[in-house]
Amino acid sequence: IPVRSPPLRPAPQHSSQDQCITSSGGGGLMYDIFIEKTFVPEQCVRAVKDGDYVRYHYNGMFPDGKKFDSSYDRSSTYNVFVGKKQLIAGMDKALVGMCVNQRSLVKIPPHLAYGKKGYGEIIPADSILHFDVLLLDVWNPEDGVQINTYHTPSNCSRKVEVSDYIRYHYNGTLLDGTLFDSSHTRMRTYDTYVGIGWLIAGMDQGLLGMCVGERRIITMPPSLGYGENGDGSDIPGQASLVFDVVLLDLHNTKDGITVTNQIIPESCTRKSVAGDFVRYHYNGSLLDGTFFDSSYSRNRTYDTYVGRGYVIAGMDEGLIGVCVGERRTVTIPPHLGYGEEGTGIPGSAVLVFDVHIIDFHNPSDTTEVIVTHKTEECVKQTKKGDFVKYHYNASLMDGSSIDSTYNYGKTYNIVLGANQVVPGMEEGLMDMCVGEKRHLVIPPHLGYGERGVTNEVPGSAVLVFDIELVDMEEGLPEGYMFIWNDDVATDLFTEMDKDKNEEVEPSEFTDYIMQQVNEGKGRLAPGFDPYRIIDNMFSNQDRDGDGKITEAEFRLKADEVSHDEL
Repeated sequence: IPVRSPPLRPAPQHSSQDQCITSSGGGGLMYDIFIEKTFVPEQCVRAVKDGDYVRYHYNGMFPDGKKFDSSYDRSSTYNVFVGKKQLIAGMDKALVGMCVNQRSLVKIPPHLAYGKKGYGEIIPADSILHFDVLLLDVWNPEDGVQINTYHTPSNCSRKVEVSDYIRYHYNGTLLDGTLFDSSHTRMRTYDTYVGIGWLIAGMDQGLLGMCVGERRIITMPPSLGYGENGDGSDIPGQASLVFDVVLLDLHNTKDGITVTNQIIPESCTRKSVAGDFVRYHYNGSLLDGTFFDSSYSRNRTYDTYVGRGYVIAGMDEGLIGVCVGERRTVTIPPHLGYGEEGTGIPGSAVLVFDVHIIDFHNPSDTTEVIVTHKTEECVKQTKKGDFVKYHYNASLMDGSSIDSTYNYGKTYNIVLGANQVVPGMEEGLMDMCVGEKRHLVIPPHLGYGERGVTNEVPGSAVLVFDIELVDMEEGLPEGYMFIWNDDVATDLFTEMDKDKNEEVEPSEFTDYIMQQVNEGKGRLAPGFDPYRIIDNMFSNQDRDGDGKITEAEFRLKADEVSHDEL
């Protein structure tokens, strides 16, 4: 039956009541169509006009209810231009003003239908026809892409341009609301270049100018969608398409990293360079704000060399030129991040890292020693073997306190050169005067190394000490644990052998050495347990290891050096 019709667009409703384009003459004859609106959608953004192309379903009936035709039986809408005499006159007239999803019962008199001739054996002459019409789609050949932005993010530093690569979610529907596709149901974004023909033309146009986080509805006629043939599956031919889109990500293959939101400390004496080892905290998110990782959640910094390929290329670059204590946001395009495949994050995702630099050092670093207070008089300076007493405040480079002797009300006491403290502290205490104060910066390889100290010092941490030398006792020459202050007795063995049995017992040896120390005739190395020193001296003299010293075993080192020692 020549009642033709093409795809649809929404049509504004004129009235919620029936539309009577009708008049009656004598004998009850119909001179015009009668329209009964059986369903009117709540919103109608567009009404059918002459020249529009519509897609609709219908049931055709005689007044007695007998069906003579139906588009439903063919499982295909009727698609046709309106107002171009492609339909019977009454249908051409009835479709004007209809909205998408509007349903109307249209009654058409014979002279606006098939008149006195009828239509073959299907429609008799002078038949009044009833059509139950459901409008599904309307568009016009002059239509372009229509964009309705219903959410704009407060911050939009960049908009989609031609050749950008984007990630977005969408729901795709026909104009009547029928869903034909959705990225949400696949739980995966649609990722593509824009403006270079990878998409249907309407989507290529509709995505331009979007901001990350923006939501918009993109409506396009079939000429900018899937055209006359549809997609061969869920999209009919000549169908208008509606996409509800949210943009999650965008970048360009020409992009490098961007550094924003920098907060640089007032004092920055050094900036990181390639080859430095950096400790930093970070929060990692996607461009739409979706969180994916954080060092804070592990309560541990991320520690790595920079500029050496140990981290993704964008982070390698973003950590160069930073100061200790600096905060910055590093935005990394996927070709400098995890690429098309991703690693626990979506492929082709732009990454955003909010970074806080805790410390950094270089393996070639030595202990940095800054004298903050010098004494006016300095008789002696510390050297290896000296017993020193000092106060300290210890912290990390970010200012986090580690420990302080002031909290305990007593000094920390060590023998220099005896490996009682980390190497950097040994170095920092050398050539120091009593009363002098110093600021030490100790790299981890001269501190507590990669392991640190459990619950106190993080691994690979740079240490900062503010120290004050309170007291010192001069040590003995290197290699000595005891020296004589006076001349050595001519018959030393006999003096030690109190019981005159020609053997020196451990107790005799200990008593004699302690007597010499107490009388000021000899001196033990300071800072060690005197009895352990004496036991060691005895063992050195007891050459056969029988627990006693004979005169044959006993000897001095007088001929070896200028100081005498057992």
